[in-house]
Amino acid sequence: MAIEIERKFLVKRIPKDKIKYSHYIKQGYIVSDKHKAIRIRQKKDDFFITIKGNKTGLSRFEFEYKIPESDAEQLFKNFCNEGVIEKTRHYIEHKEHTWELDVFHGENEGLLVAEIELQSEIEHFSLPEWVDQEVTFQEKYFNMNLLSNPYNMWS
Repeated sequence: MAIEIERKFLVKRIPKDKIKYSHYIKQGYIVSDKHKAIRIRQKKDDFFITIKGNKTGLSRFEFEYKIPESDAEQLFKNFCNEGVIEKTRHYIEHKEHTWELDVFHGENEGLLVAEIELQSEIEHFSLPEWVDQEVTFQEKYFNMNLLSNPYNMWS
């Protein structure tokens, strides 16, 4: 059983000099509600189906499987009715942790969110100087919610 423990933060600026590597991500949702999500994702030239659910605190179940490109294309086309999220993900090392900084495109242009995955909910970590306020529990920042309520519609 896979457990994901992550925290999300807004970003003050992109620390271009600290980026280890980056890639494009496209993702859509087959199911997305407060209790579960089934997502299709393209990460570079690889394709995945991910099942997430039963969030408790910072933890939730997460199962991810690589799938053929042809299957992903059909799932994007026929099952991701709300559209897709597109973003560039930058990986940045900071004091024994890897931060994932997402730069959103399209209707979410201008939104910058950094995530850190932890081994436990009480694990201590250091915030980089380019990280701003925490938004872990603010649902409007969940990727699945950015489809129905995109960043450029916020006041």
